[in-house]
Amino acid sequence: METKDLIKAISSDATARPRSLGALLLAAVAIASVIAAIVFSYLAGPRADFAAAAETWRFLIKFVVTLALLATSGALALTLARPGARLGMRVALLAVAPAILLGAISIELATIPSTEWATRLVGTNARVCLTLIPLIGLGPLGIFLAAMRQGAPTRPTLTGAACGLLAGGLAATLYAAHCFDDSPFFVATWYTLAIAMLTAVGALAGRYVLRW
Repeated sequence: METKDLIKAISSDATARPRSLGALLLAAVAIASVIAAIVFSYLAGPRADFAAAAETWRFLIKFVVTLALLATSGALALTLARPGARLGMRVALLAVAPAILLGAISIELATIPSTEWATRLVGTNARVCLTLIPLIGLGPLGIFLAAMRQGAPTRPTLTGAACGLLAGGLAATLYAAHCFDDSPFFVATWYTLAIAMLTAVGALAGRYVLRW
């Protein structure tokens, strides 16, 4: 059997069980969320003024951005688990989170004096952000990679990167509850770098773990 015939056969089998793959990924997200929450509680926990912060748009927009990334990267990962599936729309949806963040940055630029921009970008805990998000996301990344092995990904590096994005979105959502730097400038810089770390690790791991 030629490679293209093998891919077609696997694709037919994968598309015949779309609900099972979707259910598997949802289960993986649920398990990963529990593990990430345990790690988050042990390493950091929510900020002391969580209730007061929740009344401000800058604090809330962090969750809107990270949850958007979580949803869109999950959809991409699920699509990549099925060989032959078209990625166009799934990839395009990844722009939702950056678009929301860009809108928040525009508001920040319009309402905050330029003399404060650099201070808000640097923040007070950039190192903590770059440390905790990857640490919280490593466990979920392993779970997502294991779940993808139950599918039939034909692009292991890209699939691993999608798993890294998914883990990054989950970890960043939890970390946002601890982070005292609510400026969109800070989120766009340091959250992005931290999530990029997990994406890179996922791509490298996927290259080997998801290869078949």
